[in-house]
Amino acid sequence: MELDNLLAISPIDGRYRKQTQDISEYFSEYAYIKYRILVEIEWLKVLLKDKRFVNKDICIDNLLDIYNKFDIIEAKKVKDIEATTNHDVKAIEYYIREKLDEYGLSKYKYLVHFGCTSEDVNNIAHALMLKNCVEKILLPNIKELMETVKNNAQKYKNIAMLAHTHGQAATPTTVGKELAVFVYRWNSVVNKLENIELKGKFSGAVGTYSAHMVAYPGIDWIEYTKNFVESLGLEYNPLTTQIENHDTMCEIFSYIKLFNNITLDFNGDMWTYISMGYFKQKTIGTEVGSSVMPHKVNPINHENSMANIRVANSIIDNFNNNLQISRMQRDLSDSSNLRNVGVSIAHTLISIKQSIVAINKMEANEEILKCELNNNPEVLAEAIQTVLRKNGYDNAYELLKELTRGKKVNLDSMRAFVKTLEIDEKDKEVLLNLTPETYTGLADKLVDFI
Repeated sequence: MELDNLLAISPIDGRYRKQTQDISEYFSEYAYIKYRILVEIEWLKVLLKDKRFVNKDICIDNLLDIYNKFDIIEAKKVKDIEATTNHDVKAIEYYIREKLDEYGLSKYKYLVHFGCTSEDVNNIAHALMLKNCVEKILLPNIKELMETVKNNAQKYKNIAMLAHTHGQAATPTTVGKELAVFVYRWNSVVNKLENIELKGKFSGAVGTYSAHMVAYPGIDWIEYTKNFVESLGLEYNPLTTQIENHDTMCEIFSYIKLFNNITLDFNGDMWTYISMGYFKQKTIGTEVGSSVMPHKVNPINHENSMANIRVANSIIDNFNNNLQISRMQRDLSDSSNLRNVGVSIAHTLISIKQSIVAINKMEANEEILKCELNNNPEVLAEAIQTVLRKNGYDNAYELLKELTRGKKVNLDSMRAFVKTLEIDEKDKEVLLNLTPETYTGLADKLVDFI
């Protein structure tokens, strides 16, 4: 009987199941078994096609069906075998050996798992699971988020907004430029994430090919297994202990965390802008913002995204602090950690989806934005003192500091000050016509960098 979502211990498999269910194809127990079957079958095919192992041509065209037709029912058969062996990879080996009877290949059972240690199969499976999930699930969702924010950046590239540094009113920017900053940052990380080549090892018990060389000393096992690993879309790692050292895997986790931290920053800024009224949130008639305050429209999607990022990053930190460390030639600590990769990816995916929902609910509040700009004409002090420097004033900064620092000024008083200045008339005209709303420099053009 299928577990009801309401009975799930983890919110990934309960409350957020609809958002994360696609990941189970890559990081469930079922997926882990299936990927290891793929590795075993592909290795078996290589051996069965090699005349040094099988001295006649045999039909193996349908052998991959053991993987392609693998389903939950078959997975339960593997688990039944494991209940006896108390070893998951050995259970997979026995399962494949049994299946060879159905394919008329019973006499070649001895080649199943030939020359392998369990970690030869496991590390390849984990690498393929992570590689495929990142490529097929994570990156498409990341790019949807980036595209959504990019579209809004273009939409609002000319909408002026009061900036804030140290929480204080600062030189105006535009809504679009501030959104574009995050797209540019995300894109830098994604470019690196897309170009990491995960590594795989296939060199036996402690990475020395010892058993291989005793059985078949005439084979160039380094080249042989290199070709096999690369045929699966991974980079061959020639120097390992019993396990692949997880360095490139941790590199991927590090970039996912970098992406997450940028998203955390994005959500934090958007949350703050909403609280300041710079953005309105679109309402849905049936939704409730508070159980007692009917007026509220809470930025819950931003908050949910931030919470899931923190969970994802804490797990990633655990990976990066532990996966690269294994006592001598092997201990089992990495195994339990790796079974939680899907958890970190799932929380990351939830955060991305929630961010997309959040940005689609937001709409720039131009009335508030204009009001804020008009209420802070002192931000023009930067422009005035810079023009004074241009005109040879050596105390330009001090003059504007005296005029504005800690004081409430208005546009009329700023213009009255400008009229007293002994500067080029064209410069004076520019300053007299300048407003906080028009003082945005090249912000609109900078959006085009994304």
